[in-house]
Amino acid sequence: MKGIRQLAEHLQISTGTVSRALNGKADVNAETRRRVLEAAETLGYVPNQAGRSLRQGRSRTIGLMLSHDSMVGGASDTFFPLVINGLQEALSVHSLDLILLLCQRGEAPDDFLRRMVAQRIVDAMVISSTRLEDPRFPFLNKAGMPFVSLGRSHSATADNRWVDLDFEGIAERAVERLYQHGHRKIAVAAPDTDVQLAELFLDGYRRGLAHCGLDYDPDLVFRAEAHEQGGYAVGQRIIGLRNRPTAILLNAEMMSVGLYRSFGEAGLQPGRDLAIIAERESPVGRFLLPRLTCFRLDPIAVGQMLGKMLLSQLPAFADLYSDVPTTKIWPMELVEGESDPPPEKQSGLL
Repeated sequence: MKGIRQLAEHLQISTGTVSRALNGKADVNAETRRRVLEAAETLGYVPNQAGRSLRQGRSRTIGLMLSHDSMVGGASDTFFPLVINGLQEALSVHSLDLILLLCQRGEAPDDFLRRMVAQRIVDAMVISSTRLEDPRFPFLNKAGMPFVSLGRSHSATADNRWVDLDFEGIAERAVERLYQHGHRKIAVAAPDTDVQLAELFLDGYRRGLAHCGLDYDPDLVFRAEAHEQGGYAVGQRIIGLRNRPTAILLNAEMMSVGLYRSFGEAGLQPGRDLAIIAERESPVGRFLLPRLTCFRLDPIAVGQMLGKMLLSQLPAFADLYSDVPTTKIWPMELVEGESDPPPEKQSGLL
């Protein structure tokens, strides 16, 4: 195991530069930071502050990596705080601490993760906002760091543990519900990034259309950021169409707040002028008029399952959690609201 001095000698740069690179300081250029992180991984760098816990083989600390993009539901969304509560509950049974590792805006998540692993301040990791192709999976596998993910990825191996919401299932059910209500022109709004959940939701949307005998129309797919402002932008785009859809699925429930606002400003009414079904129930959504049709789950239970999956990988606790599944698609329950009426109850403005 190497320290900062050995890394500096290996790279032929100053110890101060190595230290600043490992701590993510802005005055270190990207190429130098990359070289330092790669050398730290290759040579087995161990920071002094973690040396004692590493000699004992454990720090009794779990890291939850979050970034700005992790909070996809906007500032009013309670999903992640409740998941964190459940995760902490599962870990606290064994006196394990959970710390949040916050990737600052502008820092590449992959570089941030490499730096956190190089510092060896945690025994295991929880990652979220998984992408279609996510380099964090092969990196953590190679580093030998136990981890669990909230979300799937094509980069995951059969041995990786994850929990994911049933995005495909709820999208398919929502399309079928709207079809049964008489809708034939059904749109969808999904994040404009490469997060896996967006593609899963779109897959379910397409599957629902096919099951109902409806053609997939890419012009009815609205890519937008998954928060209130994104919903407002989607509403503005729909209002500007000559031939509007009669219904829409929202991949993030907080988008409904902005969508409702944009329609209200145009003298239109959600539900009456556009049927809406959103992904998850949220505290804000309960107070919208008309009441939002959406899907319900228990985020605390999701967090608890993530914790148990992680504990099943730690030698000290593996026997206690041998019956925990390695992967789980979390079911969601339909909450019937008033935002998705049949088209005959909509106005003639569409």
